[in-house]
Formats: sequence, C-alpha cells, structure tokens
Amino acid sequence: MKSLFKTVALITFFSILTRVLGFLFRIYLSRVVGAEGLGLYQVAFSVFMVLLTIVSSGIPLIISRLSAGYRVKKDGKSEGSLVSTALIFSLAISLVICIVVFAFKNLFANLFTDSRCIEILIILIPALVTSAVYSVFRGALWGQGNYFALCISELYEQVLRIFICVLIVGSSLSIIENAFNVALSLTYACIGSMIFVILLFFYYGGKLKKPSKKVFKPLLKESLPITGIRVAGSFIQPLIGLIIPARLMTIGYTSSQAMSLYGIAVGMTLPLLYVPSTVIGSLSTALIPDISSALAKNDEKYISTRIRTSILFAIFVSALFVPAYIGVGELTGLFLYNEVLSGTLLASAAWVMLPLGITNITSALLNSLGLEVKSFVNYVIGAIFMFLSMWFLPSLVGINALVWGMGISFVVTALLNIRMIKKKTKVKLKILKPICILSLLMIPSAALSSFVTSLASNFFPSVVSIILGGITAVVSFVTLCSIFNVVDVTYFWNMTKKRFSKKKAIKV
Repeated sequence: MKSLFKTVALITFFSILTRVLGFLFRIYLSRVVGAEGLGLYQVAFSVFMVLLTIVSSGIPLIISRLSAGYRVKKDGKSEGSLVSTALIFSLAISLVICIVVFAFKNLFANLFTDSRCIEILIILIPALVTSAVYSVFRGALWGQGNYFALCISELYEQVLRIFICVLIVGSSLSIIENAFNVALSLTYACIGSMIFVILLFFYYGGKLKKPSKKVFKPLLKESLPITGIRVAGSFIQPLIGLIIPARLMTIGYTSSQAMSLYGIAVGMTLPLLYVPSTVIGSLSTALIPDISSALAKNDEKYISTRIRTSILFAIFVSALFVPAYIGVGELTGLFLYNEVLSGTLLASAAWVMLPLGITNITSALLNSLGLEVKSFVNYVIGAIFMFLSMWFLPSLVGINALVWGMGISFVVTALLNIRMIKKKTKVKLKILKPICILSLLMIPSAALSSFVTSLASNFFPSVVSIILGGITAVVSFVTLCSIFNVVDVTYFWNMTKKRFSKKKAIKV
C-alpha cells in the first residue's frame, strides 16, 4: 500500500508539473497562433496521432511486462535482447509509414477539409521515427519500475518543446507559418527526447543484446492485439476533426470560422476538462501492475477493495472540479485566452468531467483484469453515440455538439465498464448513492462559487476573482461532503499529520 502511495504521489507530482507547463504553453499558443492556427494544427495532429499509435502504442506496455518478468528471473540477456528486437521492429514500422505518407501525399490530403493541414502533417511525420525509438526505451524503463526516469523524460520533452516553440513562433508571422512552426517544435522536441531517454536507459544500467527470435514472437503476439485496439480507437479524434468543422459549415459557417470554433473547443477548452485526469491517470499507471499482481496471487479481497476505493476516489476527484469550473469558467476563458466562447464552453462542459473520470479509472481496471478487448468494445459503443450527437446536434447547439457528444459517450462507456467489472469480479461497487449525493452537492457549491466570482470581479483583478471563486467552490464542496459523510475528511487529515510527524521525527 505504501509503495503504491509513493508511486502515485511521484507520478502525480510530475504529471501535474508537466501539465501545468503544457497548459501555460497552450495559453501562449492561443494568443500568438490564434484559434484558426490551432484548429489547423489540431486537425493535422489528430491524423498524426493515428500513425503514432501504430508505431508506439502496444510496444511500451508489452516491453514493460516482458522486461519485468525477465528481471524477476534475472535473465539480463533476454531483457537486453528484447529491447534490441523491439527497437528494430519499431524502426522498421515507422520508416514504412513515413515512406507511405510521402509517396501518397495527395491521397492523405483528401482526408482534410482544409488543404493546409497536409503540409503540417508532413512536418510532423519525421517524429514517427524518433518516437518509435523513444517508446522502446521508455517501455524498458517502465519494466525496470523506474517511474522517476519515465516522469523526468516526459517533463524534459515538454520543456524542450516549449523552449523551441517560443524561439520559432512569432505574432508577426502568418497563421499558416505559425501552425507550421508549432508542428516543427514537436518534431524537434521528439528528437531531443529520444536522445535523452536513450541516455537514461544506459545510465540506469540498461543493456542491448543481440536480437532474438525467441523474444520476437511473444513481443509480436502480445503487442499486436493491443496496438490494433488502440489504432482503431485513435481514429476517433481525426474523425471528430473532420466531422465537426464539416457539420458547422453546413449550417452557414465558413471554413475559417469552423476551424476557429474547433480550435477554441479542442485547443483551449477541452485540455482544462482533462485536469482531473492527471491524478486519476497517475493512479491508473500504478494500479495496473498492482491489481495484476493481486490476480496472480488470487487475492480476491484485495482486488475487491482496490477496485471500489479506486472508483470512488476517481469520482470524488472529478466531482471536486465541477462546481469550480461552473463558477469561474467564463472568467477563466476570458483571462487565459482572451476568448469569451472558451470560457462559456468550459462552464457548460464542466459536468463532462464526472463521467470522464469514471471512464478513465474503469478502463484502467478492465485493462488490469485482462479485459482490454472488452474495454475497447465499450469505448466504440460510446463513440457511436458521440458521432451521432456530433452529426445531428450542430444545427441545434452549434459547437456545443462536441461537448454533448463527448459527455454522452463517456456516460455510455462508463456504464458499460462498470457492468463488465461487476460481471468479472462479482464486486458490489455501491457507487450509485455517492454519485447522486455528490451531484446534488455540486449545485450549491457552484452557485456560491458563481456568486463570489461575480462579486469579486467588481473589486479585484480577474486572477484574484478566479482564485477566490475556485477556493470557494472547493472548500464549500468538501465541507458539504464531510457534513453528509460522503468523504471522511478527518481520516485524511489525521493521515497527513501522521506522515508529517514521521518525517519531522526523522529529520530530528
């Protein structure tokens, strides 16, 4: 338990730091590049992500599993051979994809509603090769259980990309030139990250051995199904990037206006909705090997407790942000991006974080239970509802169709995931009552936050009003949770004091 806590804490710390930097970076881009430039980049990037998934989705996970097994057996030769074999395999795939894209450039151009997107994609393509190498060595570090190296490599990539982008992006350049430079900064950052993670691998004692057919077969056998599932899932984002602008154009928007709206929604608003996922994602990363180990020991009681507490934790963390976003959302969009629509979308989309958080944690639990295919099927069913919403709702709610589509998708997927977990483990989750109570408690907290934010904005700068409104939402929500016995605040307070006392005693 203590090991899991430390791992989650470490990953969470670095994830928050990395995301804060990424968040500030997006603010910078929104002001320098603009909504239309971000929209163009996001559409091209969504297609790039499909190609990247082919190269580096299943490989790191399987390397981490197999490598961990070899380390337990103290089979250093097979571990080194695994890394070398995976490296050759990943490089071969990435180079083939690069050649195909360059050879059939005109065919890929037909995927986009705006012809400028294909040029951005071409700039991103070299990053496939460096990312292939990066993913192999990252998987090896994961297999070693070296979470610090994993986290520091991600942070390094983010810092490097921001540094490069700030150097080459400028407000004096045109929209398309800046979109090109944003893509170029990612490509350069991937090169730097590849070099850095290779150095980390060897620094922590990693070794390369002669490639072997013995390790290639299990690598291929186990990685292909996961890669296939994730590749199929990765088509979701580019389809959204094609459908939303196209449907907005059918109701009277020009191509430029549609891209601007898409850029505001995807480039400015949606990243804020994924903030709770930083903590939930950290738990998921540590949870998968934890539950997998319990499965091997057939410890049903431990699995049952871990599943229920993890889901309740994800629900609370997600719910904590909802009243704050509703209260300060509009002012936040205006302050961060100087864009009213971004803030309006953020406030109206705040509820999406609750089903999103449940979906994230339940998907991770299904993966740890060996139900990746079932998890993917649930994801696809949810995506069908999302696409139907995005196709029919723009004529009624405009760009809000993206928010409603995502929300409906997460609700459907979360319900299916919970059903599958209960069926597989026979665990009585008992989460309906907490969800209902937390949802009701959000209402007064959001109302109070909105009131405080509105009142404070008459006397203080925007940043102060946002902080006051956010604190009001969090404090009032946690207080209500404690009053209605949804969360045992006293328990967490005592645990914190206990840990602090121990650390203080050690220093003395």
